[in-house]
Amino acid sequence: MIKKLGYRNPNRYPGRISGAFIAAAFATALLTAGASDAAQKKYVIDPAHLSIGFLVDHAGYGKVLGMFRKAKGEVTFDEETKTLSAATVVIDTESVFSNHEKRDEHLRSPDFLNAGEFPDMTFTLTGSSATGDTTGTVEGELELLGRKHPVTLDVTLNKAAEYPFGGGLFGAKPYALGISARGSFKRSTFGMTYGVEQGWVGDEIELIIEFEAVREE
Repeated sequence: MIKKLGYRNPNRYPGRISGAFIAAAFATALLTAGASDAAQKKYVIDPAHLSIGFLVDHAGYGKVLGMFRKAKGEVTFDEETKTLSAATVVIDTESVFSNHEKRDEHLRSPDFLNAGEFPDMTFTLTGSSATGDTTGTVEGELELLGRKHPVTLDVTLNKAAEYPFGGGLFGAKPYALGISARGSFKRSTFGMTYGVEQGWVGDEIELIIEFEAVREE
């Protein structure tokens, strides 16, 4: 669930602003069709408040916690009807980080993310449903290593309100959303099989996504 692992020009993804996986997560318990175009608003993920983490088993001894340091995304959301009509998150696979330089180099290699050939990992929303007042599930399509497969995220809308802090990337006190999302997938589904048969590296990838997104006015 994730792509960039290194660092790239922030203008590299024109028209696809930020986040992983994430933006999609944003859907939270919502989504009934039929919101008016006037009520639908675009929210851009704030890269300074975006975290995309993952956990994977290491030979049965414990789990390695890693993250992607670069991602971009945006979502279209109607707060009145709780409708999420679109979401895209683009993750820079080269930006992967697990606090171990040699391991990170291996993760960027063809054994895992193959960042040289596949610099992006993309999540696109396909549907969602509510499970509570502020919780829901988001269905989406994850593209990784040139393959596309469905991934489901459990999401929570933490807060939607005027931002208490001014300045920075989005100006003085914009309207913002805070989202938490969790999910998992099997990397072998995308053809990433290194170490699975031997039990060296787990197949299941647990996802941890946290982000704030700011409404475009």
